[in-house]
Amino acid sequence: MVSISFGFLHVEIQHNMLSTMFGLDSVTRAVFTKSVVTPVLGVAGVGGAMAVYGAAGVVSSLVAGRLTSGLRSSTFIVSTGAVLQAGVLLWLLFLYSPMDGLLGSAAPLVVGAVWGVGDGILNTQLSGLIGLLFENDKEAAFALGKMWQAAATAAVFFLSPGATLQGMLAALAAALVVAVAAFLFLSLVIERSHALKF
Repeated sequence: MVSISFGFLHVEIQHNMLSTMFGLDSVTRAVFTKSVVTPVLGVAGVGGAMAVYGAAGVVSSLVAGRLTSGLRSSTFIVSTGAVLQAGVLLWLLFLYSPMDGLLGSAAPLVVGAVWGVGDGILNTQLSGLIGLLFENDKEAAFALGKMWQAAATAAVFFLSPGATLQGMLAALAAALVVAVAAFLFLSLVIERSHALKF
């Protein structure tokens, strides 16, 4: 049987990794707009690209929230979000180069949309998982989660003045791998603990 402290440890590990990923994500968005959006769309296009990112995140959050019916569906949805995030990260790391024409102008918008979908899915599922695991102590769990997210964001901003897009993307990809592995491990632990109860 899994005690709450054991479960909390894994949630904390997973939440730290996801918070680090979201902290990196905020800086990466800044580096992304500077390195990808601005050269292609100009400074005037940054707002539009971030609006596409935000709109895609909102819609995917709503859809992911409605589709989540339990741990199995949450695991599938998180995996989908992680694959989308990984696809964008790998494409930007290894395949992206500025292009001319309509396709070149659409690339930052498409990347922003896919990144927003992945981010919306992961944020929604993390909040749902914390609410599910800490039914009697939600306030403390969410407050602790926000504290770790703020600490990760502050650390990344402190370390990022000389950051390049490639460096930030590599760090974000590594954090994504660790976070998804922790989430999947936590899902297995929770599933086994519920199976033992019945």
